[in-house]
Amino acid sequence: MKKRVLVVLMIVAMLVMAGCSSKKAEEPAATDEKETEAEASAENVHLDSLKLQFVPSRPAEEIITQTSGLPDLLKAELANHGYDVDEITIDVSSSFEAAGEALSAGSIDLAWLPSGTYIVYSDETEVILTATRAGLSNDSENPADWNGIENKTLRDGDQVSYYKGLIYAGPSPKGQELAAKVNAGEALTWDDLASANWCVGKSVTSNAGYSFPTKWLMDNYDGKKLTDLPNLTQDDYAGSFMKAAAEQVDIIVCYADGRTDYEEDWNTPTDQTTSKGAGYGREKEIWEELNVIGVTENIYNDTIAITKANPEVYNDEFKNAFIDSMLAICETQEGKDIIAIYTHEGYLRATDADYDAMREALAAVQE
Repeated sequence: MKKRVLVVLMIVAMLVMAGCSSKKAEEPAATDEKETEAEASAENVHLDSLKLQFVPSRPAEEIITQTSGLPDLLKAELANHGYDVDEITIDVSSSFEAAGEALSAGSIDLAWLPSGTYIVYSDETEVILTATRAGLSNDSENPADWNGIENKTLRDGDQVSYYKGLIYAGPSPKGQELAAKVNAGEALTWDDLASANWCVGKSVTSNAGYSFPTKWLMDNYDGKKLTDLPNLTQDDYAGSFMKAAAEQVDIIVCYADGRTDYEEDWNTPTDQTTSKGAGYGREKEIWEELNVIGVTENIYNDTIAITKANPEVYNDEFKNAFIDSMLAICETQEGKDIIAIYTHEGYLRATDADYDAMREALAAVQE
């Protein structure tokens, strides 16, 4: 009996010792895990600082407040993509041009630039991201595909980094004559267009309101420009739609979902008001009376551009890390709230070639 008890005690002792040995064997694994994390951190590229700048499309205080969470989000994401940054700063430039100058000189590293500003400074900077907006239900280059209630323009597409400009014929007799030709598949002649009354944007640098319609004419009518039209007036978009509704002009220009924005105004009585002002008093829907007769090339959205003057950031590794970090941030609600300061909904990778058509359009109105 005593021998049996002794054997049992010996077995228990052996099991306890085996358990202790197992725990000791597991301890180095935890140490190895910590060492692996340390090694991964050590492999990250270190940057002392990263300077970001926004343009004053909104009040500076409002921009600084709404984007205040971006540095911490960006630090965390960049660390996940191979870069440890000690400090990320954000400020607002005094003007669009000031941001372009600072980015060109390398006194800032990245800036949110309007597309036109980017083009001016693109020799010393490079676009890496383009802002996105909700795509439209229509993206056709054929103007007739945009016409009729059945082709009503809806903002229900995937995120896109561009928009189109459209040339519209209004409800005046001349406008309806031009629309009928286009909807029948007939090409408009220069004489057709020159015999109509046009209303375009006030600013010659307005993409959909002036420069891209100019390029559309040049491409389709032997280099003719808006300034070659004998009957040309200028107004903002609201004024253009009002003039078209009043049949004071035959042709207006606007961005592709312009009719969506002015649909309510079109049918509101003139003695009533909308958020844009007095109604336009038309009985038929805008989709019946305002027909597309021309479609411009794609007009690309605002940019995030990087300086070429700082080799620490102007390299493929950092550019890809920043792009991936911003795309990840924009997947979060906090990130979406931040970029909403510019009404951006997200970003897509971009190349300088995306903006070639805009360069040509701007050059056309500057000649």
